[in-house]
Amino acid sequence: MKINFFDIIRLLLLIPAIMSGQGFKIVGGQKLEKLKFELINNLIVLPVEVNGTELFFLLDSGVSFPILFNVSRSDSIQINNVSEITIRGVGNGQPIKALSSTGNTFRIKNIENKNQRLYVVMDKGINLSPSLGVPIHGIMGYELFRDFIVDINYAKEKIKFNDPIGYSYKKDRRAETFPLSISKKKAYINGNLFLEDNKEEQIKLLVDTGSSDAIWLFEDERITIPDTNYDVFLGKGLNGDIYGKRSKVKGFKIGSFALKEAKVAFPDRDSFRSIENFGSRNGSVGGEVLKRFNIIFDYKNGKVTLVKNHNYNKPFHYNLSGVDLQHNGMRYIAESIADSRGVVKSENKSFGDVQLLFENRTRLSLVPEIIISAIRAGCPAHVAGVKEGDVILAVNGKKVHRYKLQEVVRMLNEKEGKRIKLKVGRYDSDLLFTFVLENMLK
Repeated sequence: MKINFFDIIRLLLLIPAIMSGQGFKIVGGQKLEKLKFELINNLIVLPVEVNGTELFFLLDSGVSFPILFNVSRSDSIQINNVSEITIRGVGNGQPIKALSSTGNTFRIKNIENKNQRLYVVMDKGINLSPSLGVPIHGIMGYELFRDFIVDINYAKEKIKFNDPIGYSYKKDRRAETFPLSISKKKAYINGNLFLEDNKEEQIKLLVDTGSSDAIWLFEDERITIPDTNYDVFLGKGLNGDIYGKRSKVKGFKIGSFALKEAKVAFPDRDSFRSIENFGSRNGSVGGEVLKRFNIIFDYKNGKVTLVKNHNYNKPFHYNLSGVDLQHNGMRYIAESIADSRGVVKSENKSFGDVQLLFENRTRLSLVPEIIISAIRAGCPAHVAGVKEGDVILAVNGKKVHRYKLQEVVRMLNEKEGKRIKLKVGRYDSDLLFTFVLENMLK
């Protein structure tokens, strides 16, 4: 599987196919279960009970079995029938040890599987939570897509799991349905790529809800890296870092849906040396493209239905500042809770009672610390003097502890040409840097 881009760890697990038992079912005789999900950095986050403990999983169509990789003692989760296995994945490192567990009970609201196989990666370096800014304990996907017709409304951040028996499609003139080929527990869709010379190439892509990126392509004699590109760190694989080239193509098309100037990445093939044969696959399509549609996945009948939503025409997101961010524990800050007149300041903006003070008051708060986890050589922030490990304190005068991690990321990548004033903490000093956001693909 994978999980990727910007700051998130990208996994591509190669685990032998094993029967997973009875599968997922909706209890109580219902034909439909629906729930709200959280969309973070183009990734779907779902609450899942594992043996009675509530955890948070990414919904990843590219992973065969559930994988836990961020479970601490405080989570107090019991797993059953454990044995040790070896897992290979993307990256340049060595295979790692993991645990295999059977006979576990998974619940997603009224959806249940009482005999679920899962894998546990014990490496503490495999942790998506700092990069996404919310607790993420694992990934799961294929078995839910196999057992249900999955209707994902990216626009409203809602998902429906429909019992395939008796399911009927609603007529929608805006919708288009395409073949979805299922091979080795992964789904593939065909599309068309328009390169710099306007040459059109047919491509086959892995459908990957577990990738936050747009499109990953494997370079070959037909698909070459555009002349305008730059080196980029794409993420951390299970066995090491993944690097590649960032670029864009003239267009990407599925049926009549055409996306112009589509963002792409070309990962280094060395990162995928554990995969001996890609077959006819040319790459993968991830969340930054998928979120532009409301999608019905029908694995049983081998088809997928797309309807474009309000995200369809939004521009592709680029890392214009060149910095990657992540949470790095907590830090204390001291703030005055009264202005010069002695009026207590409130976080909410509504009018109401205020408290008058006759002396200065200071509040000591424990807040998440956000640091620069990586910086691209030659990017605007790097040229200005920003360094990896700097603690972000404020962006254009806004104190970052009042914002979620992904909101801070957006502040630093708002639009090309915007001037950024970045206040950071380095050792015992506060430093201020100024730079202008730049699109390196122009």
